[in-house]
Amino acid sequence: MKIGLVGFAGSGKTTVFNAMTGLDVPVGFGGEVRLGTVRVPDERIDRLREIFRPKKTTYAEMSFCDIPGEHGAEKKGLSRRGLQQIRDQEALCLVLRDFDNPALEGPPDPMGDLEAFHAECVFADLEIVEKRLDRARKERADALEIQAFERMQEALEADRPLRSIPESELDRKFLKGYGLLTDRPLLVAVNRDEDRAAKPMPEELAARICDMGGAGLVLSASVEADIAAMEPEEQEEFLADLGLETPALGRFIRTAYGLLDLISFFTVGPDEVRAWTIRRGTNARRAAGKIHSDLERGFIRAEVIPYDVFMEYGSEAAVKEAGKLQVEGKDYIVQDGDILHVRFNV
Repeated sequence: MKIGLVGFAGSGKTTVFNAMTGLDVPVGFGGEVRLGTVRVPDERIDRLREIFRPKKTTYAEMSFCDIPGEHGAEKKGLSRRGLQQIRDQEALCLVLRDFDNPALEGPPDPMGDLEAFHAECVFADLEIVEKRLDRARKERADALEIQAFERMQEALEADRPLRSIPESELDRKFLKGYGLLTDRPLLVAVNRDEDRAAKPMPEELAARICDMGGAGLVLSASVEADIAAMEPEEQEEFLADLGLETPALGRFIRTAYGLLDLISFFTVGPDEVRAWTIRRGTNARRAAGKIHSDLERGFIRAEVIPYDVFMEYGSEAAVKEAGKLQVEGKDYIVQDGDILHVRFNV
């Protein structure tokens, strides 16, 4: 999963990127997208690794992209180049400044910055939708496509993001290739100073983020960047002093997985124990395709052991002996924590 970090000048976006990835890229160096990949912490993988002692252990991964911002306090908008770089992301994380920055005039205004970013994205999407709708009508395109773009135009003109339109009301196959910003999943990270890192987000701001179909969290990027460089024992003590339970990365990943409705299933054995990320509701055949296209094409059945069942019995042999092994067909909906062994024939 690739998440683009975006934000206006002085928001601390690059510091958030460093905190999430453990990198140390220079702040304020614009012009290019910077990438960082982190593994998704999962105690289940840790325990499976201890049991199987495989040659290789592969965690799920999350990629962060630091999208260059507009530099200078007077530059509040998004350039065309910036918009295109944002469109290339699978999900967006908007970093809002909620700390005093001597390089900028005026106090922080998280709500104002959220609304400004939202307005930019709505306007950019509306421009694309209106152009396509006009061309589709002239070319007498598929009536269903015209209907879809009319539905999008209606929402955007009402200042509603496209992500707020239910699947039942919009056939999203017509959106492919357009990179519409307001249909991207949106996370909002409110970046604060250290002494307010553990305080909850204001209710008004949280409600507005929810109204936009997004999810939010609070962090102090400068502190989190220091935490990321500490040993685990030091991290726990420092977090406790701040009134926090876990580093921002863990909270961010939980928020992202919840917003994107993601789950993990596992494949295990002496060669490799591995986590695979899929969307909730994915069937066994499509999940097999995540492992390899041959498994999806030649899918016969999936042998399934829920993680909790495996841990209760301690081994695959014991699970089978107890009659707890599930043999499922292609339409079985994979559950979070399922251990899969796919039978196939190509």
